[in-house]
Amino acid sequence: MHATTPLPLLKRVPPGAWIVLAWCASTLFTLLTTFRLPGEMEPGHWAPVQLYRWDGLLFLVASTAMALHGARLLLRRPLRALTWLILASIAETTTLGVGELPMAQYLAPILALYFIAAAWPRRTAGIALAMGVGTLVAYIAVRLLRGWGVGMSAEVAVALVSVISWLLGHSTHQARVHAERLSARTAAQAVTTERLRIAREMHDTVAHSIGIIALQAGAATRVATTQPEAAREAMRAVETTGRETLAGLRRMLVALRAADAGHQDDPGTAAGPVSGLDDVDGLAATTTAAGVRVEVRRRGRPRPLPPDIDLSAFRIIQESVTNVVRHSGTHACRVTVDYGEDDIRLEVTDDGRGRGTSTDTGFGLAGMRERVALLHGEFHAAPRPEGGFRVAARLPVPVGVR
Repeated sequence: MHATTPLPLLKRVPPGAWIVLAWCASTLFTLLTTFRLPGEMEPGHWAPVQLYRWDGLLFLVASTAMALHGARLLLRRPLRALTWLILASIAETTTLGVGELPMAQYLAPILALYFIAAAWPRRTAGIALAMGVGTLVAYIAVRLLRGWGVGMSAEVAVALVSVISWLLGHSTHQARVHAERLSARTAAQAVTTERLRIAREMHDTVAHSIGIIALQAGAATRVATTQPEAAREAMRAVETTGRETLAGLRRMLVALRAADAGHQDDPGTAAGPVSGLDDVDGLAATTTAAGVRVEVRRRGRPRPLPPDIDLSAFRIIQESVTNVVRHSGTHACRVTVDYGEDDIRLEVTDDGRGRGTSTDTGFGLAGMRERVALLHGEFHAAPRPEGGFRVAARLPVPVGVR
């Protein structure tokens, strides 16, 4: 089991470094309290033994070594790290001659409770809290059993601060887990929405193809006896259209298994002309008129494509160009359509800031990647080494229509 990502506000400074800083601050504070500071009639504490005797200095060095070791283990072994930090606090306190574990000496374990609760699962965090508060209880119990003086009120304050630190860390952990779940749910919903949009577009494509098949079949029926050659030509057109439509349905079957329960078509998806690569020039002209010049390059021999491939290719280019306008901060982009023998390759590049051709949530790229995956193609989107962004897709073309 591994820790989750540390708090965003503390990413630049490792938790272990904060623990070391807290230990140094607490040690410095302890030493400062032995001096009469401005406004005081006398020092807060009389000089502890570690300032004068070798055994006190030895305890100070040993406790500091334990604290450093605990800080080093915090990200990998949180409970073991907390154990070392607690032992370091107890060791440093033994030379002060006080009846409790003071707040200053317990500052490192208190901060460790925050990091453990913020970064580790609930079980680990709960054990850490029990260790932190249980140590204070055990310390007081031992002193009471031996008849020694006890700083009960000060120790209760330390326990309350420890619990508060743990609660803050736990709250941070819960907020991060909720944010991660919400992000995952939103991403899944975006993919589902994209699939439903593709399903509606495929409905238009299939309806168009079936309409052609019906017209050709009706024509063939009417001229079957008088014009056999025309009837055969019509039936060949029916066969070709049927094969193309069936191939498209097979490629989309996995994505369309989920029922579109309770869904109502958007107005923009009503039956009408289906977009394709023939519309790229119109898209380029519209975008250029809007202020971003689009250069269209075609390679190979243009040929008719299956409706689903033609539509997806256009949508990929449309999404890429649209997001260049929104996010790249450039005034030009290049669209390349390469008609290969067994595939069609698309590329959209720009010289902008390289932020990508999707929105900040990344759903534009997710939608394009989903389209390409459903057609068993390849998709790449990444910043260019020389600056800007590049979106590239390869869509295989079925053997029957090459």
